[in-house]
Amino acid sequence: VSVLLDAAAVACVIRSRSVRKYFTLSLYLLTVFLLDVSRYLVLTGYGYASPHYFYFYYMSDAILTIFLYFALMGLYCHVFQEMGVHHYLRVAALMLLAGTAWVSYQVVASSSHRLLTRFVVELSQNLYFIGLVLTYLLWGAVMKLRETRTRLIQLVLALGVYFSAFAASYALRNLYPEFLLWRYVSHLMALLLPVSWAYTFLKIPEEARLATARVAATNR
Repeated sequence: VSVLLDAAAVACVIRSRSVRKYFTLSLYLLTVFLLDVSRYLVLTGYGYASPHYFYFYYMSDAILTIFLYFALMGLYCHVFQEMGVHHYLRVAALMLLAGTAWVSYQVVASSSHRLLTRFVVELSQNLYFIGLVLTYLLWGAVMKLRETRTRLIQLVLALGVYFSAFAASYALRNLYPEFLLWRYVSHLMALLLPVSWAYTFLKIPEEARLATARVAATNR
C-alpha cells in the first residue's frame, strides 16, 4: 500500500509540474518510493527476522529522515524567499545537520555493540525532534508574515501534523509500552503524509491564495 501511495504522490507532483519548484520535497517523495520498494525486496529475499532487513530498515529510515529534513528546509526557503535569505538558510541547515550528527555520535560513542545502528537510530530520533520544532517555528513564520499561498500553507500544515503525531506516539510509547497501538501511529502517519501532499499538488493550484487569518480562526 505504501509503495502505491508514494508512487501516486510522485505522479501528482510531476503532473502539477512542480518538481523543479519543490525539488527537495519531490526528491524526498521519490526516495520514499525507491526505499519502500527496496525494503520489500530485502524483506522477501531475506525475511523479517534477518540481519539484512534489520540493518537496511534502520539505515533507510535514517536516509529518509535526512531527506525529510531537507524537504522541510526547502519549505523554509519558499516562505522566506522574498527576504533573499535562502542562501543563509541552506548554510544554516547544513550546519544544524552536521551538529545533530556530531551530538548523536557522541551519545552512542561509548557503545561497542552495533555502533552504526545505534548512531543512525539516535540521529533519526534527534532529527525528528528538530523537525518538529522547526515545523512549528515555520508555521509561526507563516502566520507572522501573513503567507497567502494556499499550496505552501497546506504543505507546511501536513508536515506539522506528521511530526506532531510522531512525537505524540513516541512519548506515549515510552509512557505506556504495554500498549502496542502507539507504535503503529507513526507508520500510519507515514502513509498519510504522501496522501496529503498528493492531494495538495493535485487539487490546489500554485496560484491559489488564502488569508492566513482564516486559517488561524479555523484552528481556534
